[in-house]
Amino acid sequence: MKDLKVQPIKNGTVIDHISPGMALRVLKILKVDEKIGSTVSVLMHVPSKKQQLKDVVKIEDRELKPSEVDRIALIAPYATINIIRNYVVSEKYVVKVPDEVRGIVKCTNLICITNEPKEGVEPKFVPISKQPIVLKCKYCGREIDDVASQIIL
Repeated sequence: MKDLKVQPIKNGTVIDHISPGMALRVLKILKVDEKIGSTVSVLMHVPSKKQQLKDVVKIEDRELKPSEVDRIALIAPYATINIIRNYVVSEKYVVKVPDEVRGIVKCTNLICITNEPKEGVEPKFVPISKQPIVLKCKYCGREIDDVASQIIL
């Protein structure tokens, strides 16, 4: 069996060690759609030495904003971000689940003050577990364990 080769990118971002099956959610977070003008490579369920299987996303000519990295950390807590410049990894770091999650996740409690549009209260959560990720609303105390489905895009 031949190895599948993915073209290296000259400049951009490689998001590696994404939890298996989460690459498409990463694309949603990054608002990657058919209108994007850059090359995007998505590898799913790739063998990994660190975690049996992983997903990988490569986006040419784009570096991530801190808010995007925070969102990715909530669905792929072991992901690594590689910034590529002139075909070389110029920066590499592991995502970190923030100590406070603000304006990224919506509360599942329908009567939480953060779900009242006229109140204008930004959702705030604290992680009570980082593996698996579980967040607790600072206003109503609701715990959310399906964080990926509650991310505000």
